[in-house]
Amino acid sequence: MKILVYGLNYAPEMSGVGKYTAEMTELLAARGHDVRMVCAPPYYPQWRVQDGYRAWRYQRDEWHGVRVWRAPLWVPSRPGGLKRIVHLASFAAASLPLLIRHAAWRPQVVMLIAPTLLCAPGALAAARAAGAKTWLHIQDFEVDAAFDLGLLQGGRAARFARAMERLLLRRFDVVSSISAKMVERVVDKGVDAQRAVCVPNWVDTSAIYPLPAPSAYRERLGIPADNTVVLYSGNMGAKQGIEILADVATALAPRRDISFVFCGDGAAKRELAARCASLPNCHVLPLQPTASLNELLNVADIHVLPQRGDAADLVMPSKLTGMLASGRAVVAMARPGTSLFDVVSNHGVAVPPEDSGTLAATIVALAADPERRAALGRAARQYAQRMLSPHSIFGALDARLAALVQGGAMTPAVATAAVDAAAVGALAAGAHGVASDAAVGAAGPALPEIEQSDAQ
Repeated sequence: MKILVYGLNYAPEMSGVGKYTAEMTELLAARGHDVRMVCAPPYYPQWRVQDGYRAWRYQRDEWHGVRVWRAPLWVPSRPGGLKRIVHLASFAAASLPLLIRHAAWRPQVVMLIAPTLLCAPGALAAARAAGAKTWLHIQDFEVDAAFDLGLLQGGRAARFARAMERLLLRRFDVVSSISAKMVERVVDKGVDAQRAVCVPNWVDTSAIYPLPAPSAYRERLGIPADNTVVLYSGNMGAKQGIEILADVATALAPRRDISFVFCGDGAAKRELAARCASLPNCHVLPLQPTASLNELLNVADIHVLPQRGDAADLVMPSKLTGMLASGRAVVAMARPGTSLFDVVSNHGVAVPPEDSGTLAATIVALAADPERRAALGRAARQYAQRMLSPHSIFGALDARLAALVQGGAMTPAVATAAVDAAAVGALAAGAHGVASDAAVGAAGPALPEIEQSDAQ
């Protein structure tokens, strides 16, 4: 099957949507599909284009059997509401020539990854020109998040944006998202239930697993062997509620037996690092190499997952699957009735969003109860092994793609096969890039000059 995947983020980004999308395309390619990717140069979560790539040049490279075309975009160093819109619009406009070229390749499916919906008109037009089916996969509800998190103001603009969102969603043949609750929201936005599918993310439990000995990070950071380590590792953006971590670390600074490790990057990291700089119980780290991920996750005695209350079910935190697979206790901020609460309350501890006092008290209680921590870790690990298998998830996805291309109706088995799998997290094994000088190999309109990437 010829599949064109179109999305803003892609490998070698190590976190967030780019990691999900890269691993999805690689697994589809491994199943024998001819997969091509149109995306931007890697810039997230640092909000800076990575070395080896150019923000204002078309480039081409190859990752694990997937040929990748990268379009220019503008990357603001400090993203805000209007800046984010311009940022997204710059990619939507610059990627249009690549869509025109790949429409001539005649893909059978054009799959758009959201964010960003600003790319939806181009994706739909390219699919129409190629006679292809269309699939929208939603990782984040960007319109809802922009208004609910205060990045954009409501009123007439909100009504217009949501009306356009509903219009675009209904134009796709299939709309999927990563949790049952998020799929319900898709249907609430006007998508026929028969065209709404749950495609959860997954974790490779052979790559992320409990280590038999203490993590090397504990010695590297000078953390005493008998201290309880609280770890947050992941994106540090507005929707994560990262400021809660500094509140809790400050409140527990007198507890010399509890150490905090905060690892990642993003728009909120600077403030977090500044607030934690004088705290002796805190270690703030940059993003670590993918090869070190399992070692990093195993430094935790307790994983903590902050979440803003107004972001519930707008996103499903990508880092949760790695936390679960590492076999450590997980404490997450989630409201009852959300997908995150449903998963964590049965395999960890759920506390109210934005309640730093309850989060601190829960950490203290778990620090004093190693047997409970161990029991929670075993439950989390068993859940990851049982429910987050990429084999079952991609079997259901493959079947749905085949049914879509063949024009058949979606059977209940295909529609629900993935829903019972956990709709949380990201594949913990990272993608590794290999530059390629392979020819484009497809006829079509001339592209803008494309620079071969030297990124490895």
